[in-house]
Amino acid sequence: MKPYVMTYGALGIAIVLEVIGTTMLQKSEQFTRLVPTLTMAVCYLSAFYFLSIVLKSMPVGLAYAIWSGLGILLISIIGYVMFDQKLDLAAIIGLGLIILGVIIVNGFSKSISH
Repeated sequence: MKPYVMTYGALGIAIVLEVIGTTMLQKSEQFTRLVPTLTMAVCYLSAFYFLSIVLKSMPVGLAYAIWSGLGILLISIIGYVMFDQKLDLAAIIGLGLIILGVIIVNGFSKSISH
């Protein structure tokens, strides 16, 4: 398998695990509910493990920008859908700029091996 497929696969898994962990953080109710708290801990530890795999072939700044940017977008969508957390126009524009930034980094940066 090609190295960039492994890198982006690990990054995708890290992002999904981080988003699940953050969702469970909300559901843990300040660590008062055992199952969401344990799920959160496992997801965060696993997310960082997969992020560490990514860092073997991608600069930390770029990997973290993609990881956090897409994580912010996904958790904002989950917050809206699952927790009825509304987004105003400024938040939507900001999220759009994050998406644009991730596209620019992935499409044009010479720092990432494609």
